[in-house]
Amino acid sequence: DTLWDLAIAEVEKRENPDDDVKQGEVWEKSMLFMGNKNGVMLKILYFPLHREETPKPTLALEYTFGRRARRHNTPKDIAHFWELGGGTSLLELIRIPITSHNIRSFAVVLVLDLSKPNELWTTMENLLQVTRNHVNKILAKLEKTNAEVAAELKQRMRNNLQRDHPDYELVDPFPIPLVIIGSKYDIFHEFDSELRKIISKTLRFVSHYYGASLVFTSKSEALLLKARTLINHLAFGYDKSKSISVDPSKPLFIPAGLDSLSQIGPPPASDSDIGKMHANTPLELWKKVFEKTFPPKSFCDLQDTKDPAQDTQYAEYEVDVMRAQKNQ
Repeated sequence: DTLWDLAIAEVEKRENPDDDVKQGEVWEKSMLFMGNKNGVMLKILYFPLHREETPKPTLALEYTFGRRARRHNTPKDIAHFWELGGGTSLLELIRIPITSHNIRSFAVVLVLDLSKPNELWTTMENLLQVTRNHVNKILAKLEKTNAEVAAELKQRMRNNLQRDHPDYELVDPFPIPLVIIGSKYDIFHEFDSELRKIISKTLRFVSHYYGASLVFTSKSEALLLKARTLINHLAFGYDKSKSISVDPSKPLFIPAGLDSLSQIGPPPASDSDIGKMHANTPLELWKKVFEKTFPPKSFCDLQDTKDPAQDTQYAEYEVDVMRAQKNQ
């Protein structure tokens, strides 16, 4: 190797310390977007639309992909993007994109509607619970067939926090990388400042507890760019952002591992109220405090009851005629 070759290799090593992809190999990652009932965040975030175009809601589970070249004259890296529509009504479909073959390179993006705080916790809890259960089943099978990979995956999520971080033993990292996006910040910004503070603190705690990154966004290009930074890091291994914004009067931006329980503070309730709440875990306590201010909508209310077969945007003449005959 010439001196230039060695210098280039050294720079690449520094720029991609986590990159276990050998030179010439294609980096391949997968990502599932889920959360909001209308499911359009992937279209707004990653595939910018023309200004006059309104994104159509994701009907069930949609797939697309993106390609990026890491450097000149190299194979393009691939990111597989899935989006789950229907909010919490199609939980069973989560098992389709997440498999034992791609679990090592999978990440989840949870999109929560900040303008509907009464739906927020229920949506988050149900989607994350089903995803976690499914991932844990895959890991349990992997432990029998490939214990090394299963152990590596578990340790990797612990690596978001340094071992000397005061919260290292107090958090329960999600089994695969997780980004939480708070959407519709423009509407949320009009809320009373105390309500904003409760929502912001709660989401900070949840994100930190799960070892997730947190970002608030809207249709503003500057805010979308911040969300894209986090997604590009997971999808294509781009540099992880070191910037952080924790001011509740501004959009939050907190990459995984950069927050702490001492900075977040206690749940936003009086000591006497907290004393009356019987909670077994810190997460349960935060849930009870949050739901005291924002009584949750029941899980059934969040189920999408509309029949997509009746939606005119999916009309297909031949299919509809045959369906009508069958019904008759």
